[in-house]
Amino acid sequence: MIAIIDYDAGNIKSVEKALQLLGQEVAVTRDEKTILSADGVILPGVGAFGDAMEKLHAYGLVEPIRKCVAKNIPFLGICLGLQLMFRSSEEAPGVEGLNILDGEIVKIPAKPGLRIPHIGWNSLKQPNKGRLFQGIPEDAYVYFVHSYYLKADDGEIVTATTEYGTLIHASVEKGNVFACQFHPEKSSETGLRILENFIEVTKEFRKAGEN
Repeated sequence: MIAIIDYDAGNIKSVEKALQLLGQEVAVTRDEKTILSADGVILPGVGAFGDAMEKLHAYGLVEPIRKCVAKNIPFLGICLGLQLMFRSSEEAPGVEGLNILDGEIVKIPAKPGLRIPHIGWNSLKQPNKGRLFQGIPEDAYVYFVHSYYLKADDGEIVTATTEYGTLIHASVEKGNVFACQFHPEKSSETGLRILENFIEVTKEFRKAGEN
């Protein structure tokens, strides 16, 4: 079972439907026991960094998320979910993120002719081959909706990048932690393959835990 963390984020339903399309059992939940007993956990999100952190605290979800990561359960952040996993965002000065990974979220720099927010399809480069990108070719296209982007401290965790007025760290991976700035659930066959790869990762972790 994969748990999707419910904190009133905008794209929870579309992530749930994509996983169900792949035949995956899903629980949309705020319950700590359900989260910590899941094979994998997803933190989706569309919205503002500050509001989202406020809701995670209000629903008592910050500690369950940190426990989940510490327990070595595969964890995937999507879009705003990626941003929340880092220490801070220019969108909400003074608001501390989940601080699961090292890096900061900054605003896409304004340039003539560049529309912000960035909404649309962009191709990905894969500087470090990640488990989410097994079977996915270089320059595959995925769908983005965002005004802020990740600058990870450690380039070794960056598994995908894209260009949109600047170099954007579009996906990261470290141990049991994964994150995508783009929306796999809205990225056609490529996105479904990424989610399928995450499901496979959860199976591998479960087998390793049983041995």
